[in-house]
Amino acid sequence: MLSKAVRTSETMEPALAFPDQDRTTAEKLAELQKRIGKRPNIVWFLIDDMGWGDPGLYGGGEAVGAATPNMDRLAREGLMLTSTYSQPTCTPTRSAILTGRLPVRTGLTRPILAGDKITKNPWAEEASLPKLLGEVGYATVLCGKWHVGDVEGMRPHDVGFDEFYGFYPASQELSKSLDKRRYPDLVLNPERMQMFHDTGASEALIHGFKGGETTVAQKIESLDDIAEADHTLKEFSVAKIKELAKGGKPFFLEHAFMKVHADNFASREFEGKSASKYPYKDAVVEVDAYIGEMVKALDDAGVLDDTFIFITSDNGPQMDSWPDSGTTPFRGAKGSAWEGGVRVPGIAYWRGMISPGRQSDELFDLMDLFNTSLDLGGALDRIPTDRYIDGIDQTSFLLADGGHSMREKVYIWNEQNFMAMRMYEYKIMTKVVETKSQWLDIDMSTITDVGLAPWVFNLYIDPKEQYPVGHRMNAWLASLAAEMKAHAATFKKYPPKDIGLAQ
Repeated sequence: MLSKAVRTSETMEPALAFPDQDRTTAEKLAELQKRIGKRPNIVWFLIDDMGWGDPGLYGGGEAVGAATPNMDRLAREGLMLTSTYSQPTCTPTRSAILTGRLPVRTGLTRPILAGDKITKNPWAEEASLPKLLGEVGYATVLCGKWHVGDVEGMRPHDVGFDEFYGFYPASQELSKSLDKRRYPDLVLNPERMQMFHDTGASEALIHGFKGGETTVAQKIESLDDIAEADHTLKEFSVAKIKELAKGGKPFFLEHAFMKVHADNFASREFEGKSASKYPYKDAVVEVDAYIGEMVKALDDAGVLDDTFIFITSDNGPQMDSWPDSGTTPFRGAKGSAWEGGVRVPGIAYWRGMISPGRQSDELFDLMDLFNTSLDLGGALDRIPTDRYIDGIDQTSFLLADGGHSMREKVYIWNEQNFMAMRMYEYKIMTKVVETKSQWLDIDMSTITDVGLAPWVFNLYIDPKEQYPVGHRMNAWLASLAAEMKAHAATFKKYPPKDIGLAQ
């Protein structure tokens, strides 16, 4: 058997065991808690649609016309993960990191768009990370993009966050009704504009509080408003960090950028600041600068040493909007199960707790942030046991010098379709996304069964997934297939939810 993972509960994903690194990490965290008198802060920087190849240390940066000195520095001074996996699109990833569950289990299998009619509230039955952290004394804030439901009961401040300051939809959903050059058949047609407004799509910056008031902080009325949205969000998070640092509670802040999701409109301060001069590249430079400012705010507030930071993207680059799009060295893009769609940057930084200069290609799924954050917050015992949890606690992998990943496998779904599994360096695919025209990875693609046998790739010799090694060059086809069957079996006892996004 190829697998070494151990199942400790029928409701938890099997994990690899490294008792020594768990022990040393627990000692390190205990010493920290004794020193600061509370649990650590947790800060996520979630960038929208940034490619694996956009940050400098991942092969991008200056080499592709958009320097990223802040992300590069944090990667050099922390842990750079080269096999971090997201979901193929944004809503699935954003729900998965907050529930520790595959989107096919929660029903949040694709982005919720204007006009969608949700048949049930998936959050009513989910235990979100901010809710569980709040129960053990954390202050919880989401600043930025949500895109996981905007009706009452599905908003961030309804599902566990103490405070939300941001936008319900993606930036493109906001710009559609304003950009007459790109959407003339909408913007220049009053009847269609009225129909669009009648869908009830949010067109504003929202400020909401748990159990309290929800207000419109700013009505989005121009493309300039969209261009400056991330500046507005950054200013809020900088001020909020100062406030939270004085509050005495540990805090969880998820800062979710609107950029670099298309359509990108350059902020006044950053227009032409990238070597490329293209709006996407200017947006990368802007996001990188804001990460630097927010990390500095943590330092200025005296809490940087007490704060676990993770930087990532919600999926691969959206090639359909090229050249308003990112960079990946891998096959495929946003919307696909190819590496280009789901393999994203992952940077873990914690001054004094994560040794500088670490790099690892061992597996990390963004769902692991759920379990890991609960471990850091002292709330692992609050993980529900009446449903299947796909996340794995990776605390010791991230914090221990030379730490190993507890994750043996990553399962890749595209909406209701099980597409692939990565196990060590092997990728086995049962379905593939076929792009019918270049740059149209979403708008002109199909999902196809692979046929006679699964396609098996060795990502160490073929990272672009161009040539299956199959049974003729791989000894593990039967073992890989057995692991996929075990994964499928978890859905028999814990069936997936249908909330009306199946089509």
